[in-house]
Amino acid sequence: MARVHSSTTLAETLSWYCSLFLVIMLVLSCCESSTTENEKRVQTNVVDHRPCDEIYVVREGETLHTIGDKCGDPYIVEENPHIHDPDDVFPGLVIKITPFKNRNNGPTITFDQ
Repeated sequence: MARVHSSTTLAETLSWYCSLFLVIMLVLSCCESSTTENEKRVQTNVVDHRPCDEIYVVREGETLHTIGDKCGDPYIVEENPHIHDPDDVFPGLVIKITPFKNRNNGPTITFDQ
């Protein structure tokens, strides 16, 4: 009988440690997900403020208008003759981006007075 009693005690102790381990894992996973969410917000802000590369691949949910605003290029259609319909933009489409502030507006003419 003593052997059954010790195995029951062992099972209860093991059960207690397992439940304690699960509670600790649950608490740690809650803390980890909130940290990860904050890191994602910071990474998203960094990516949003990064200038676009000259070659840009359209992502899901983007339009030429949103890409133009994000990259500073309001003339995307004029620079990409392969885009026949501005409303027909799909993920994976490769376009050329020339930010407006980097455009060469031609020679500057100055007048001496």
